[in-house]
Amino acid sequence: MNESHLSYLASPAWAETLRTDLLPWLRRVADLGDDVLEIGPGPGLTTDLLLELAGRVTAVEVDQDLASGLRERLHGRNAEIVHGDARTVELEEGRFTAGTCFSMLHHMESPRAQDELFVRLNDLLRPGAALIGVDSVDSEMIRQGHRDDTYVPVDPDTLEERLHAAGFAEITVHRPNTHQFRFTARKPAA
Repeated sequence: MNESHLSYLASPAWAETLRTDLLPWLRRVADLGDDVLEIGPGPGLTTDLLLELAGRVTAVEVDQDLASGLRERLHGRNAEIVHGDARTVELEEGRFTAGTCFSMLHHMESPRAQDELFVRLNDLLRPGAALIGVDSVDSEMIRQGHRDDTYVPVDPDTLEERLHAAGFAEITVHRPNTHQFRFTARKPAA
C-alpha cells in the first residue's frame, strides 16, 4: 500500500467516515455474533468498530509491519492479530460467526486470488454465518489513489456469481454511492 493511501486509512477523517457510514450499515445488515474474522484490517480502524459489535475479533493482515502495529495497539483487548495470507494461514474451519472484508479485495494480486479468498472464507465460517464486505468501484480517481500499489478492482456486476461459486448463498450486492459497493452473503446452514 502506498504511503498516502495508508496515511488516509489511519486518519481521523477516515475513522469518522467509518463511524458514521460503515458502522450503521453493519448494525443493519447482520448479527456478527461473538467470533468475527476480519481480513485485511490495515491500520485497524475497522477492527476498532468490529470490537464494538462482537465479542472477539481475529484480524488477518498480510503486511508484517501493519500486523505488528495493530497487535501492539490492541494488546489487552479481545482481538487476535494474525500475520499471514488469509488464503493459507492456519485457522480453525467452521469457527467464525461472521467474516468481513473492508476495502481490501482490490489489494489482492488477481481475481483468482480474490476467488481463492472467497472459498477460504466459506470454509472458515460457521454454517449460517454472514460474509460482509465493502470495496471501491473502479474509477480514475481510485486508480490515482492506488498509484504504485497493487490495484485489482472487483467488478460488482460479477461478484454475486463469484460468491455463489465459492459456496455462498443469500448474496446481495449494492452501490450506496458512485465510488463504493457493499455486499453480504451467507454460508448455507448445515
